[in-house]
This record gives sequence, structure tokens and C-alpha cells, in this order.
Amino acid sequence: MCGRFQISKKVDDIQVRFHVDVEAEWNRQIYNAAPTMTLPVITSREPGLLNFYKWGLIPFWAKDADIGQKLINAKAETLAEKPSFKNALKSRRCLIPSDGFYEWRKEGNKKQPFRICMKDEGLYAYAGLWESWKDPSGQTVNTFVIITTRANELVAAIHDRMPVILLPEFEKHWLDIQLPSAEALQFLNPFPSEEMKAYKVSEKVNSVRNDTAELILPLTP
Repeated sequence: MCGRFQISKKVDDIQVRFHVDVEAEWNRQIYNAAPTMTLPVITSREPGLLNFYKWGLIPFWAKDADIGQKLINAKAETLAEKPSFKNALKSRRCLIPSDGFYEWRKEGNKKQPFRICMKDEGLYAYAGLWESWKDPSGQTVNTFVIITTRANELVAAIHDRMPVILLPEFEKHWLDIQLPSAEALQFLNPFPSEEMKAYKVSEKVNSVRNDTAELILPLTP
């Protein structure tokens, strides 16, 4: 599962890394992104633009928005089967820029948070799906879900699953809706563990009210 991540690079860095323009004035650095937040995404509909969608997928056919609180992750292994995801897999794919995520491991009577990121601290993208849903008043709500897969060797020591981090050469292909779903699914594999690192961080990350650079500092003994 992926329930928290960060997108703490400056917007200029995101623009350069993903070759996108920015939809609106946005200067936030988010160290503790959580479900229901509105966060940066790059969609198959506008692959050259950084948009801002709510985390928690609301399928277009949903009767109310509450379902979005449950659909924050989607298993890669069952995307093509689940009613909530199979239509979006065909034509509504997205990238979620990030530079690290958090996962928790049980240690004694507590759960210890870890930060997991690239060894070079660089930006990367999670594979995701997006939807547009209209609320009863007719207002459009844009949402997304992060796809997960089995953990690589590094993450497996902490948790059995991890978000799908796309290899850079697959990012444009993932957004190409001319690519059949069956072929797109082949991109959804664990990222190579030798390019990543993981370390313990403060339990302050447990609260979404905390959102500062202090959260990504290694925990000192």
C-alpha cells in the first residue's frame, strides 16, 4: 500500500524533469502528501501540463464521492478486472510526480516509519489512473489513484507492497492511450531496488498536520 508520499521538489524542477507546463500558480513543497489532498498529476488527457487532482479515485459511475476515500491504491495485478479501474486503464492513465514515499514496519509495540526514495534523491513518477466525476450540483471533481505492485527486495524488508514507480523510458508510453491495456500492464513492475534507499524517519510523519522538511531527515539514534 502507498498511503503517504512527498513531492518536495520545486515546481521548476518538476517542469524540467517531466517537460510540462504548470496549470496554475503553484509553489508548494509537500512533505506529507495524504489521501483527499489535491496534488500534482500529469494525465493522458493533457500530457504536457501539470494538473492538480484529488487523491482518491471517484469512478465516473459513482453515486457519491465517499468511494474515493477507499480507492487510494489499485493493485496492478487486478486492474483489468476491477470495475473501478478497468475503464480508466484503457484511456485515463496518469503520472504522479514524487521524490519519496513512506511505509511503516512493525517493531515491537510500535510501527516505525521509513522514507523510501531514489539514491540520488531525484524525482520519479508513480503510475496512476484518473477520473472526472460530476457531483450532484454538476461540478466536475478530478481524482486519481496510485497503482501498487509487489515489493522489491529493499521495500520487502518493510512492507510486502510498494507503489509502481515507472522506469523513465516507460513514462510517455504509459500516458499513450493508443497503447492497449495489455501492453501498458507490462510496465507495472517493482522498481530496481539497487537504485533506491530506505531509512527510518520520525514518527511525526504519522500526523498529516505535520508537513515540513524535518519529516524526511534520517532518524538519529
